[in-house]
Amino acid sequence: MAFRKKADKIFQLFPDIAIIPECEHPGNLNFDSRFLNPNTIIWHGNNKHKGLGVFSFNGYTIKLLDTHNQHIKTVLPIRVSNKREKYLLLAVWAHNPHDPAYRYIGQVWKAIEAYENLFEHEQVIIAGDFNSNVIWDKLKRKISHTMVVEKLQNIGIVSSYHLNTKYKQGQEKHPTFFLYRHENKPYHIDYCFVSKWLASKIKSVEIGGYSDWVKYSDHSPLIVDFETK
Repeated sequence: MAFRKKADKIFQLFPDIAIIPECEHPGNLNFDSRFLNPNTIIWHGNNKHKGLGVFSFNGYTIKLLDTHNQHIKTVLPIRVSNKREKYLLLAVWAHNPHDPAYRYIGQVWKAIEAYENLFEHEQVIIAGDFNSNVIWDKLKRKISHTMVVEKLQNIGIVSSYHLNTKYKQGQEKHPTFFLYRHENKPYHIDYCFVSKWLASKIKSVEIGGYSDWVKYSDHSPLIVDFETK
């Protein structure tokens, strides 16, 4: 929230694509000399203080697909493209209080089922705040984290962090979230899943350090760098 106070910190990373869950409406942002100027912006939400924002830079443009399922409010199917390449991005903020049986990871499951027909001929990126980890699999939910990971693996889509570090799901050594911003309450709940071809192009996967980011957010950024065209 209050992304206008944090945007310069994120944009100093010089992203091509930035996915910002809990992002205030971009009308509140002032793109002055402190900021990179986004090429295109997509924002979706019912609360102007807290939606899902996606920003593109460096010649990339983004477009929300007409196939966006309004019942899966904050998993957005987006076309990412520049003059040489294009990708299908599912930008994720896995949260829907009006769908309690599928409130968190269930939203990702629903999105995969809704858009899976697009995956066959696309390079796919599914990234953002999943609000989930395999450590919560035993909670009484219809959909578990493991079910989502296995479903993606079966169609050739893998977690960039786990591929790069060789850690197993649930055994991550680099938290992306600190409950109440407490360093002794770390969790790994943000992910970037990619198609196999993109997985082969990963240069690095980095998670921002607690001390660098805690004054800005209870999350640290997950940064995935690819060597593509």
